[in-house]
Amino acid sequence: QVQLVESGGGLVQAGGSLRLSCAASGLTITSYALGWFRQAPGKKREFVAAITWSGGSTYYADSVKGRFTISRDNAKNTVYLQMNSLKPEDTAVYYCATRHPGSGSHFYTGSYNYWGQGTQVTVSS
Repeated sequence: QVQLVESGGGLVQAGGSLRLSCAASGLTITSYALGWFRQAPGKKREFVAAITWSGGSTYYADSVKGRFTISRDNAKNTVYLQMNSLKPEDTAVYYCATRHPGSGSHFYTGSYNYWGQGTQVTVSS
């Protein structure tokens, strides 16, 4: 009954932009912190960005800082990831996830309770 559905992925040239969306159903995101993670073939899932339950603070991996922006719209029950200046090394499956505030750290996958199925982002050189 809880479902997170990512959308907006696709194929883009290096230097281009994509806007990912994650729509939640079966839960209301107002009480959750939210995160984006990504996983490339043969690699572990890694932290990309997170936003607090209030939307007052955001956190980014060093590799995407200055290029990616996480935001949330509680009225639409949706979290977004705006990705600019994309690089081939950004190619991965991108996942959104929810976390109870105060439960673990935004950096770690184990701190999140609900996950989407992911959306593929491919950046060509």
